[in-house]
Amino acid sequence: MTQLVLASASPARLAVLRAAGVLPVVRVSGIDEDKIADELGPGAAPEKVVTVLAEAKAAEIVPGLAADGLTDVVVVGCDSMLLIDGELQGKPGSVDIARRRWAAMAGRSATLLTGHCVMRVIEGNIVRVASDHSATVVHFANPSTADLEAYLATGEPLQVAGAFTLDSLGGWFVEKIEGDPSSVIGIGLPLVRTLLERVGVSVSELWRTQSVL
Repeated sequence: MTQLVLASASPARLAVLRAAGVLPVVRVSGIDEDKIADELGPGAAPEKVVTVLAEAKAAEIVPGLAADGLTDVVVVGCDSMLLIDGELQGKPGSVDIARRRWAAMAGRSATLLTGHCVMRVIEGNIVRVASDHSATVVHFANPSTADLEAYLATGEPLQVAGAFTLDSLGGWFVEKIEGDPSSVIGIGLPLVRTLLERVGVSVSELWRTQSVL
């Protein structure tokens, strides 16, 4: 029976999949995202950057699957970044950077890009690959200074793309979105369903699969 392997440490992506009836095995990719983005060069299209990163995350965990007894799997890799003023923004990593980003995006709109890659892996061999990206417009509120500082102090925005979440505390500061909400959380179910179909796996097959690792 085919098992879905999520190549991500994101608890939000895992929660989306679990809520959608899939219990994936989690394997965390250790790629150097900044290095890969730098190698693509400053002229790379934002959509290409997030998609290539998703592909790299998925590919990086494949060599170890067979040793874990995972011989019939689909690996899903994702990467999200916020596109605002023509620049991609990933995880801020510090309060100061997150504060500056919120100063730039508060009361405005930006596009959350999420690259997705699905790899069909049999006996350790990649037999089919499908990848694409989703784009969702996010309209941000203009939080008060007190609310923003309280949000920054939680640490939540420091380790998420664009310094905000939709499904947790950051949701208070999102006015609306135009597009797929699950992709803003980090993994777009409609797009993943399409990519699964391209590699020959139906969503209903995965509903019946239970993680044991």
